[in-house]
Amino acid sequence: MPQYSIHRFCTAPLMDWSDRHCCYMWRLLSKHALLYTQMVTTGAILYGDRERHLQFDPAVVPLALQLGGSDPAELAECARIGEQWGYCEINLNCGCPSNRVQSGRFGACLMAEPELVAECLAAMRGAVSIPVTVKHRIGIDDMEGYSDLNRFVEAQAAVGIRTFIVHARKAWLQGLSPKQNREVPPLDYTMAYRLKREHPELEIVLNGGISSLAECQQHLQLLDGVMLGRSAYQTPTLLAEVDSQLFDGQKGPQPAAVVTAMLPYIERELSRGQRLQHISRHMLGLFQNQPGARRFRRYLSENMHQKGAGVEVLEQALTLVG
Repeated sequence: MPQYSIHRFCTAPLMDWSDRHCCYMWRLLSKHALLYTQMVTTGAILYGDRERHLQFDPAVVPLALQLGGSDPAELAECARIGEQWGYCEINLNCGCPSNRVQSGRFGACLMAEPELVAECLAAMRGAVSIPVTVKHRIGIDDMEGYSDLNRFVEAQAAVGIRTFIVHARKAWLQGLSPKQNREVPPLDYTMAYRLKREHPELEIVLNGGISSLAECQQHLQLLDGVMLGRSAYQTPTLLAEVDSQLFDGQKGPQPAAVVTAMLPYIERELSRGQRLQHISRHMLGLFQNQPGARRFRRYLSENMHQKGAGVEVLEQALTLVG
């Protein structure tokens, strides 16, 4: 098999979606995809329930941890902790546009402070031996096109950052909701293409609006990697094609096999106090576009919230497809 970059295909950090249960299911579908956690703030790690935020099943690796924060010392400490927990990469969020994130002075608003971001990333790099990367927008608010984007990237490259995950939409921090910031500002893939063209030594990974592996293959002719978020979540079986189409590997399992493979994991998690709905909610789209998908989804939705619900709910839902 050719030597591919670990970032050739990635799943995106999705708040409230890409938790450890989701990542476990995604790993069943693809052995080669690089998976990212949802964003975890430095405060949650330093002062919250560390195990709840950082625990993951060893079978999920390689798994990257995305951090949210803007204090170099706190980010360095959290990066160190993340490495100890077994994450393969630490990523800094400079792309989330929500008001809650802005009030904490992290996310997309950090693009206005490239020197602070560089200080943060340098501190993180100094604390760990694993790669440190950054995920960012092509701009925010009144940033003027490519020149400002390039300035931001060059500031981070100057402190040794080599992998940039570029969400190819500008973020408007005033006047648009986070949902609108995923849809309203136009996509501009040419900005990422130009970054790669002018900085061939950097690894440029594209995020935003990609919905098929055919599109991935097109972008990979010009870039080092692609990252999919909502399309991977809403149609998980897309991930079953990743290894065969993008890595010369084996095709992933069928949806029914994924459900069966999830059952031992679910039983373990239920025995530790988890509730079925916290795991099975990520499985609602497994049979998307297949016969019985609606019946599977409806049965699961109606029964996974019941007190004491266990794997029998999934076993019954499975009889409704095909």
